[in-house]
Amino acid sequence: MVEVFHAHFTEHAYPMHVHDVWTLLIVDDGAVRYDLDRHERGTPGDTVSLLPPQVPHNGSPATSSGFRKRVLYLDLTQLDETFIGPAVDGPDLVDPLLRRRVAQLHSALAEGGDALEAQSRLALISERLRGHLRPHPVGGPSTPERGVAHGLRDLLDERLFGGVTLDEAAALLHTHPAHLVRAFSGTFGIAPHQYLTARRVERARRLLLDGRSAAEAATASGFYDQAHLSRHFRRHVGTTPGRYARGGTARA
Repeated sequence: MVEVFHAHFTEHAYPMHVHDVWTLLIVDDGAVRYDLDRHERGTPGDTVSLLPPQVPHNGSPATSSGFRKRVLYLDLTQLDETFIGPAVDGPDLVDPLLRRRVAQLHSALAEGGDALEAQSRLALISERLRGHLRPHPVGGPSTPERGVAHGLRDLLDERLFGGVTLDEAAALLHTHPAHLVRAFSGTFGIAPHQYLTARRVERARRLLLDGRSAAEAATASGFYDQAHLSRHFRRHVGTTPGRYARGGTARA
């Protein structure tokens, strides 16, 4: 992934231009009309638009109120040049699950600090885009899903503090990143990033009960900083780390 861009335009119109990366676009309010390869296109309803690299396009509001958009720019490691032709033929995808995943990735990137979550969500998005552009089965790994899932769980447990990137885990387990996420989620009923966060919160909880400060517990548990710990601690435990440390009791 190269860049994230959010914008709200009421009158601005883009001239014809090109990018050297993929443009993955969702529109939250209003609509956009654009020309791509001499064909008029648009973003009605809940579409996801994928504009390929090196293909000229423009863009302007299709409604009087303008439009509000969120954009991800993806490099060619996510989708290579062989997908450009299919994307030119069908750039606007009606896929509620894909749109939801794109929105979730934007939210994960906005919160920051959870690289594994962002990488996992991006892997599933890229896989779904490839399925739209080239709708036939892609050869998967021969490793049984259960073995892959348990391998990733062991790796996450080993790397609780430092973490591991999705690409690194996939290489170590000899499988595709998207398959790794699906295998883990299907086996354990929880996404890899959720598992890692839960383990880190549990470690931080025990450190707090041992008298460590919230800042110390955060860094010793693999969180980016105290604010990062506090955000997830409140979600998991229902209170802040400081309040928990002052009033919590150890449980077996």
